[in-house]
Amino acid sequence: MSATVDADSEDLAPTLESIIHQKSLRWIFVGGKGGVGKTTTSCSLAIQLARVRKSVLLISTDPAHNLSDAFSQKFGKEARLIDGFTNLSAMEIDPNGSIQDLLKEGGEGAEEIMAQTGGMGGMMQDLAFSIPGVDEAMSFAEVLKQVKSLSYETIIFDTAPTGHTLRFLQFPTVMEKALAKISQLSTQFGPMLNSVIGARGGLPGGQNLDEVIAKMETLRETIGEVNTQFKNPDMTTFVCVCIPEFLSLYETERMIQELSSYQIDTHAIVVNQLLFPKKNNPCEQCNSRRKMQKKYLEQIEELYDEFNVVKMPLLVEEVRGKEKLESFSEMLVKPYEPPT
Repeated sequence: MSATVDADSEDLAPTLESIIHQKSLRWIFVGGKGGVGKTTTSCSLAIQLARVRKSVLLISTDPAHNLSDAFSQKFGKEARLIDGFTNLSAMEIDPNGSIQDLLKEGGEGAEEIMAQTGGMGGMMQDLAFSIPGVDEAMSFAEVLKQVKSLSYETIIFDTAPTGHTLRFLQFPTVMEKALAKISQLSTQFGPMLNSVIGARGGLPGGQNLDEVIAKMETLRETIGEVNTQFKNPDMTTFVCVCIPEFLSLYETERMIQELSSYQIDTHAIVVNQLLFPKKNNPCEQCNSRRKMQKKYLEQIEELYDEFNVVKMPLLVEEVRGKEKLESFSEMLVKPYEPPT
Protein backbone atom coordinates (compact mmCIF):
# COMPACT_ATOMS: atom_id res chain seq x y z
CA MET A 1 0.00 0.00 0.00
CA SER A 2 1.36 3.38 -0.99
CA ALA A 3 2.34 5.84 1.79
CA THR A 4 1.01 8.70 -0.31
CA VAL A 5 -2.28 10.04 1.03
CA ASP A 6 -5.09 11.16 -1.23
CA ALA A 7 -6.16 14.67 -0.16
CA ASP A 8 -9.89 14.10 -0.44
CA SER A 9 -11.77 17.38 -0.51
CA GLU A 10 -15.03 15.79 0.70
CA ASP A 11 -13.45 15.69 4.19
CA LEU A 12 -13.56 19.49 4.25
CA ALA A 13 -17.28 20.20 3.93
CA PRO A 14 -18.25 21.67 7.37
CA THR A 15 -17.68 25.36 8.12
CA LEU A 16 -18.49 27.91 10.86
CA GLU A 17 -21.03 29.64 8.66
CA SER A 18 -23.95 28.56 10.87
CA ILE A 19 -22.37 30.31 13.89
CA ILE A 20 -21.55 33.44 11.89
CA HIS A 21 -25.14 33.76 10.67
CA GLN A 22 -26.81 32.90 13.98
CA LYS A 23 -27.90 36.46 14.75
CA SER A 24 -29.03 35.68 18.29
CA LEU A 25 -25.50 34.75 19.46
CA ARG A 26 -24.07 37.32 21.87
CA TRP A 27 -21.22 35.42 23.56
CA ILE A 28 -18.76 33.21 21.62
CA PHE A 29 -15.86 31.53 23.39
CA VAL A 30 -12.89 30.07 21.51
CA GLY A 31 -10.67 27.72 23.49
CA GLY A 32 -8.43 24.67 23.61
CA LYS A 33 -4.99 23.44 24.55
CA GLY A 34 -2.06 25.88 24.29
CA GLY A 35 -0.46 26.21 20.86
CA VAL A 36 -3.34 24.88 18.74
CA GLY A 37 -4.19 28.17 17.01
CA LYS A 38 -6.93 29.60 19.26
CA THR A 39 -5.93 33.21 18.64
CA THR A 40 -5.74 32.80 14.85
CA THR A 41 -9.15 31.13 14.91
CA SER A 42 -10.79 33.72 17.20
CA CYS A 43 -9.36 36.65 15.18
CA SER A 44 -10.54 35.06 11.94
CA LEU A 45 -13.99 34.35 13.37
CA ALA A 46 -14.21 37.96 14.59
CA ILE A 47 -13.34 39.24 11.11
CA GLN A 48 -16.11 37.15 9.55
CA LEU A 49 -18.62 38.23 12.20
CA ALA A 50 -17.74 41.90 11.66
CA ARG A 51 -19.02 41.51 8.09
CA VAL A 52 -22.53 40.62 9.26
CA ARG A 53 -22.80 42.36 12.67
CA LYS A 54 -23.09 46.03 13.62
CA SER A 55 -20.39 45.81 16.30
CA VAL A 56 -18.04 43.05 17.47
CA LEU A 57 -15.70 43.01 20.48
CA LEU A 58 -12.78 40.54 20.59
CA ILE A 59 -11.38 39.96 24.09
CA SER A 60 -8.23 38.05 25.04
CA THR A 61 -8.18 36.53 28.51
CA ASP A 62 -4.87 34.79 27.85
CA PRO A 63 -1.96 36.35 29.81
CA ALA A 64 0.22 35.79 26.71
CA HIS A 65 -1.76 38.59 24.99
CA ASN A 66 -1.55 37.20 21.46
CA LEU A 67 -4.11 39.60 19.95
CA SER A 68 -1.53 42.39 19.81
CA ASP A 69 0.87 40.05 17.97
CA ALA A 70 -1.82 38.75 15.61
CA PHE A 71 -2.96 42.20 14.44
CA SER A 72 0.45 43.91 14.91
CA GLN A 73 -1.31 46.51 17.07
CA LYS A 74 -1.10 47.17 20.81
CA PHE A 75 -4.22 46.43 22.85
CA GLY A 76 -4.90 46.90 26.57
CA LYS A 77 -7.68 46.87 29.16
CA GLU A 78 -9.76 49.42 27.24
CA ALA A 79 -11.60 48.37 24.06
CA ARG A 80 -9.88 49.82 20.96
CA LEU A 81 -10.85 49.71 17.28
CA ILE A 82 -8.68 47.37 15.22
CA ASP A 83 -6.86 49.22 12.42
CA GLY A 84 -8.72 48.90 9.13
CA PHE A 85 -12.11 48.17 10.74
CA THR A 86 -14.99 50.41 11.75
CA ASN A 87 -17.00 47.89 13.79
CA LEU A 88 -14.41 45.46 15.21
CA SER A 89 -12.66 46.29 18.49
CA ALA A 90 -10.26 44.36 20.74
CA MET A 91 -9.05 44.39 24.33
CA GLU A 92 -6.70 42.26 26.45
CA ILE A 93 -7.17 41.52 30.14
CA ASP A 94 -5.17 39.40 32.56
CA PRO A 95 -7.38 36.87 34.41
CA ASN A 96 -4.60 36.42 36.96
CA GLY A 97 -4.70 40.09 38.00
CA SER A 98 -4.92 40.43 41.75
CA ILE A 99 -8.18 41.35 43.45
CA GLN A 100 -6.42 44.21 45.20
CA ASP A 101 -5.46 45.78 41.85
CA LEU A 102 -9.02 45.46 40.60
CA LEU A 103 -10.37 47.03 43.78
CA LYS A 104 -8.01 49.97 43.35
CA GLU A 105 -9.16 50.48 39.77
CA GLY A 106 -12.89 50.59 40.43
CA GLY A 107 -14.09 48.90 43.53
CA GLU A 108 -17.05 51.28 44.08
CA GLY A 109 -15.81 52.25 47.56
CA ALA A 110 -14.77 48.71 48.49
CA GLU A 111 -11.13 49.67 48.93
CA GLU A 112 -12.10 52.52 51.26
CA ILE A 113 -14.22 50.14 53.34
CA MET A 114 -11.25 47.80 53.76
CA ALA A 115 -8.95 50.67 54.72
CA GLN A 116 -11.31 52.38 57.14
CA THR A 117 -12.59 49.33 58.98
CA GLY A 118 -9.18 47.92 59.83
CA GLY A 119 -9.04 44.26 60.79
CA MET A 120 -12.77 43.67 60.42
CA GLY A 121 -12.73 44.87 56.81
CA GLY A 122 -9.69 42.72 56.11
CA MET A 123 -11.49 39.71 57.52
CA MET A 124 -14.50 40.40 55.26
CA GLN A 125 -12.22 40.60 52.23
CA ASP A 126 -10.37 37.42 53.13
CA LEU A 127 -13.57 35.48 53.68
CA ALA A 128 -15.40 36.80 50.64
CA PHE A 129 -12.46 36.27 48.28
CA SER A 130 -11.30 32.90 49.54
CA ILE A 131 -13.59 31.22 46.99
CA PRO A 132 -11.60 29.38 44.25
CA GLY A 133 -11.68 31.06 40.84
CA VAL A 134 -12.55 34.53 42.11
CA ASP A 135 -9.57 36.13 40.27
CA GLU A 136 -11.06 35.07 36.93
CA ALA A 137 -14.49 36.16 38.13
CA MET A 138 -13.28 39.64 39.11
CA SER A 139 -11.61 40.02 35.72
CA PHE A 140 -14.83 39.09 34.00
CA ALA A 141 -16.73 41.58 36.16
CA GLU A 142 -14.34 44.23 34.81
CA VAL A 143 -15.09 43.09 31.25
CA LEU A 144 -18.80 43.00 31.94
CA LYS A 145 -18.70 46.63 33.06
CA GLN A 146 -17.19 47.66 29.70
CA VAL A 147 -19.45 45.42 27.65
CA LYS A 148 -22.60 46.81 29.27
CA SER A 149 -21.53 50.40 28.74
CA LEU A 150 -20.41 49.92 25.13
CA SER A 151 -23.29 47.73 23.88
CA TYR A 152 -21.49 45.40 21.46
CA GLU A 153 -23.74 43.11 19.44
CA THR A 154 -21.38 40.12 19.74
CA ILE A 155 -18.46 39.43 22.09
CA ILE A 156 -15.80 36.84 21.23
CA PHE A 157 -13.38 35.53 23.85
CA ASP A 158 -9.93 34.31 22.88
CA THR A 159 -9.45 32.30 26.05
CA ALA A 160 -6.43 31.15 28.03
CA PRO A 161 -5.43 27.44 27.93
CA THR A 162 -8.13 25.00 29.01
CA GLY A 163 -7.81 25.04 32.82
CA HIS A 164 -8.10 28.84 33.05
CA THR A 165 -10.96 28.85 30.54
CA LEU A 166 -13.09 26.41 32.49
CA ARG A 167 -12.60 28.36 35.73
CA PHE A 168 -13.36 31.57 33.84
CA LEU A 169 -16.68 30.16 32.64
CA GLN A 170 -17.67 29.43 36.24
CA PHE A 171 -17.40 33.14 37.06
CA PRO A 172 -21.15 33.85 37.48
CA THR A 173 -21.50 31.14 40.11
CA VAL A 174 -18.28 32.19 41.83
CA MET A 175 -19.26 35.86 41.91
CA GLU A 176 -22.73 35.07 43.19
CA LYS A 177 -21.15 33.07 46.04
CA ALA A 178 -18.67 35.86 46.85
CA LEU A 179 -21.33 38.56 46.86
CA ALA A 180 -23.68 36.39 48.92
CA LYS A 181 -20.86 36.00 51.45
CA ILE A 182 -20.31 39.76 51.59
CA SER A 183 -24.06 40.28 52.04
CA GLN A 184 -24.14 37.72 54.85
CA LEU A 185 -21.16 39.34 56.57
CA SER A 186 -22.70 42.79 56.26
CA THR A 187 -25.84 41.50 57.99
CA GLN A 188 -23.73 40.15 60.85
CA PHE A 189 -21.25 43.00 61.18
CA GLY A 190 -23.03 45.86 59.34
CA PRO A 191 -24.04 47.95 62.39
CA MET A 192 -20.53 47.67 63.83
CA LEU A 193 -18.88 48.58 60.51
CA ASN A 194 -21.29 51.48 59.92
CA SER A 195 -20.47 52.93 63.33
CA VAL A 196 -16.71 52.60 62.64
CA ILE A 197 -17.11 54.23 59.21
CA GLY A 198 -19.31 57.00 60.67
CA ALA A 199 -16.78 57.72 63.41
CA ARG A 200 -14.09 58.15 60.75
CA GLY A 201 -16.05 60.57 58.61
CA GLY A 202 -17.91 58.15 56.34
CA LEU A 203 -17.08 56.84 52.89
CA PRO A 204 -16.16 59.02 49.88
CA GLY A 205 -19.22 60.50 48.20
CA GLY A 206 -21.27 60.30 51.39
CA GLN A 207 -22.10 56.62 50.87
CA ASN A 208 -22.72 54.31 53.78
CA LEU A 209 -22.04 50.59 53.93
CA ASP A 210 -25.66 49.70 53.12
CA GLU A 211 -25.46 51.65 49.83
CA VAL A 212 -22.26 49.89 48.84
CA ILE A 213 -23.80 46.49 49.67
CA ALA A 214 -26.87 47.46 47.59
CA LYS A 215 -24.57 48.13 44.61
CA MET A 216 -23.00 44.73 45.12
CA GLU A 217 -26.46 43.15 45.12
CA THR A 218 -27.18 44.89 41.81
CA LEU A 219 -23.95 43.45 40.44
CA ARG A 220 -25.06 40.02 41.62
CA GLU A 221 -28.33 40.41 39.71
CA THR A 222 -26.44 41.41 36.54
CA ILE A 223 -24.14 38.41 36.90
CA GLY A 224 -27.13 36.14 37.41
CA GLU A 225 -28.58 37.48 34.16
CA VAL A 226 -25.33 36.74 32.30
CA ASN A 227 -25.24 33.27 33.86
CA THR A 228 -28.67 32.62 32.35
CA GLN A 229 -27.45 33.88 28.95
CA PHE A 230 -24.39 31.60 29.09
CA LYS A 231 -26.65 28.57 29.49
CA ASN A 232 -28.86 29.62 26.57
CA PRO A 233 -27.63 28.01 23.30
CA ASP A 234 -29.34 30.76 21.30
CA MET A 235 -27.07 33.35 22.97
CA THR A 236 -23.83 31.52 23.80
CA THR A 237 -21.62 28.90 22.18
CA PHE A 238 -18.10 27.57 22.64
CA VAL A 239 -15.85 26.80 19.65
CA CYS A 240 -13.25 24.14 20.50
CA VAL A 241 -9.90 24.38 18.72
CA CYS A 242 -7.49 21.45 18.46
CA ILE A 243 -4.83 19.81 16.30
CA PRO A 244 -4.95 16.16 15.14
CA GLU A 245 -2.73 14.74 17.90
CA PHE A 246 -3.49 12.56 20.92
CA LEU A 247 -2.95 15.12 23.72
CA SER A 248 -5.00 17.78 21.95
CA LEU A 249 -7.82 15.31 21.27
CA TYR A 250 -7.78 14.22 24.93
CA GLU A 251 -7.92 17.84 26.13
CA THR A 252 -10.80 18.59 23.76
CA GLU A 253 -12.81 15.65 25.07
CA ARG A 254 -12.23 16.75 28.68
CA MET A 255 -13.26 20.31 27.83
CA ILE A 256 -16.44 19.27 26.01
CA GLN A 257 -17.51 17.12 28.97
CA GLU A 258 -16.95 19.99 31.41
CA LEU A 259 -18.77 22.48 29.18
CA SER A 260 -21.69 20.09 29.12
CA SER A 261 -21.67 19.97 32.93
CA TYR A 262 -21.85 23.80 32.97
CA GLN A 263 -24.74 23.65 30.44
CA ILE A 264 -22.74 25.67 27.90
CA ASP A 265 -23.46 24.87 24.26
CA THR A 266 -20.65 23.55 22.08
CA HIS A 267 -21.19 22.06 18.65
CA ALA A 268 -18.19 23.22 16.59
CA ILE A 269 -14.61 21.96 16.54
CA VAL A 270 -11.87 23.61 14.46
CA VAL A 271 -9.01 21.24 13.64
CA ASN A 272 -5.91 23.26 12.74
CA GLN A 273 -2.51 22.48 11.17
CA LEU A 274 -3.68 19.76 8.79
CA LEU A 275 -1.30 18.55 6.09
CA PHE A 276 -2.56 17.96 2.56
CA PRO A 277 0.36 16.63 0.51
CA LYS A 278 -0.09 16.26 -3.24
CA LYS A 279 -0.60 12.84 -4.75
CA ASN A 280 2.64 10.95 -5.30
CA ASN A 281 4.42 13.37 -2.95
CA PRO A 282 7.95 12.02 -2.35
CA CYS A 283 8.18 13.53 1.15
CA GLU A 284 8.07 10.54 3.50
CA GLN A 285 7.64 12.69 6.64
CA CYS A 286 4.70 14.60 5.12
CA ASN A 287 2.90 11.42 4.09
CA SER A 288 3.61 9.69 7.40
CA ARG A 289 2.34 12.65 9.42
CA ARG A 290 -0.75 13.00 7.26
CA LYS A 291 -1.44 9.31 7.83
CA MET A 292 -1.26 9.91 11.60
CA GLN A 293 -3.48 12.97 11.29
CA LYS A 294 -6.11 11.03 9.36
CA LYS A 295 -6.25 8.49 12.22
CA TYR A 296 -7.06 11.23 14.73
CA LEU A 297 -9.46 12.96 12.35
CA GLU A 298 -11.39 9.72 12.06
CA GLN A 299 -11.53 9.50 15.86
CA ILE A 300 -12.78 13.10 16.08
CA GLU A 301 -15.49 12.44 13.50
CA GLU A 302 -16.54 9.25 15.27
CA LEU A 303 -16.61 10.88 18.73
CA TYR A 304 -18.32 14.07 17.54
CA ASP A 305 -20.55 12.89 14.72
CA GLU A 306 -23.14 15.54 15.70
CA PHE A 307 -20.54 18.34 15.78
CA ASN A 308 -19.56 20.73 13.04
CA VAL A 309 -15.91 19.71 12.46
CA VAL A 310 -14.00 22.38 10.49
CA LYS A 311 -10.64 21.39 9.01
CA MET A 312 -7.97 24.04 8.47
CA PRO A 313 -4.65 23.55 6.64
CA LEU A 314 -1.14 24.05 7.94
CA LEU A 315 0.17 27.07 6.01
CA VAL A 316 3.74 27.75 4.94
CA GLU A 317 3.90 31.10 6.75
CA GLU A 318 2.58 32.65 9.97
CA VAL A 319 -0.93 34.09 9.96
CA ARG A 320 -0.17 37.61 11.22
CA GLY A 321 -1.57 40.97 10.15
CA LYS A 322 -4.97 42.00 8.84
CA GLU A 323 -4.59 40.67 5.27
CA LYS A 324 -3.37 37.19 6.24
CA LEU A 325 -6.02 36.89 8.94
CA GLU A 326 -8.72 37.89 6.44
CA SER A 327 -7.43 35.27 4.01
CA PHE A 328 -7.38 32.59 6.73
CA SER A 329 -10.86 33.62 7.87
CA GLU A 330 -12.29 32.82 4.43
CA MET A 331 -11.49 29.15 5.03
CA LEU A 332 -13.79 29.13 8.08
CA VAL A 333 -16.75 29.74 5.76
CA LYS A 334 -15.51 28.32 2.45
CA PRO A 335 -13.78 24.92 2.71
CA TYR A 336 -10.09 24.86 1.82
CA GLU A 337 -9.32 23.14 -1.46
CA PRO A 338 -5.98 21.30 -1.28
CA PRO A 339 -3.62 21.31 -4.27
CA THR A 340 -3.81 18.30 -6.56
